[in-house]
Parts: sequence; C-alpha cells; structure tokens
Amino acid sequence: MTTPGEKTAVDWLVSAAPDPGACRRAWERDPLGVALLPAGRLWDVLVLPGELGQATLDVLGPLAGRPGPVLADFGASRLGFFVPPGTASHWVGTGVRGVGRGAWIVVPYPGRATGGVRWAVLPDGEGTLTDPVLLELAMHEAAARAAVGEARNP
Repeated sequence: MTTPGEKTAVDWLVSAAPDPGACRRAWERDPLGVALLPAGRLWDVLVLPGELGQATLDVLGPLAGRPGPVLADFGASRLGFFVPPGTASHWVGTGVRGVGRGAWIVVPYPGRATGGVRWAVLPDGEGTLTDPVLLELAMHEAAARAAVGEARNP
C-alpha cells in the first residue's frame, strides 16, 4: 500500500544514487527492501547510540517541528539523523559517528518493513534535513535530562 508522500520520498532517496533508475529497479525488486546509497552528496548521517538518539529525537520534535529523516537499526540500538552534506567531516562528539563523503548507508524502502533497519522519521521527499545546530542542542538537552534522571535514581 502506498502512503501519501511515499513516491516523492523514493524519488528523493534514489536521486542520491550514481544511477537512480538502476537503483530504483534493484531496490523495488530486492526482497529485503534495502538499497546502498552514498552519503555526502545529498546528506550526511550522524549516528547516535540508541538511548541518546531516541531521547534526542523526543527533544528535537518540539524544537524543529519536523526533523529530517531518521533511521533506526534493529532494536533501535542506533539512530541515524540525516543532516546537510559536509556536517560529518567536522562533527566532534563522543559516541557520535559521522557518515559522509566516501561512505555508503543501507536505506530501507519507505513504507516497507525490513529486518535490519527502519525509518523512525520518513523522508518527506522535499529534501528536508535536520539542522545540525538544533540536533546538537537537542542532544545536550537529552543528555542533561538523562543526567538529572540518573541523579534522582541512584
């Protein structure tokens, strides 16, 4: 079943591939429903540990309205926030891994269930990305909330 915006999300995602047509055909035929797409062209991805990533996503919503796409791996042990290209090359953060130019990421087909990775926030098809400044503020707020919670529950 096609959901509203799904087609445009697919169009936007495959536009990052070296050969978008071949990528789309392979992606649609792949029983796993995943594609390997290059980072650094339309987006970079900042990968946060799951607990911090989920807490950051919870804080980011009210700050950003609608964040850019977010991937979650199986069990949500890591979340990947799509940010503008070039962000990964100068990001400094303990426990945060930057995926940028020269790297590839596994991306699930929007709206299709896969076994290893899923969309926590679907791409909107318009190229909306998470602002790295807002992401950093949300990460600090999420970490502060966790620290206060830990101090109250020793």
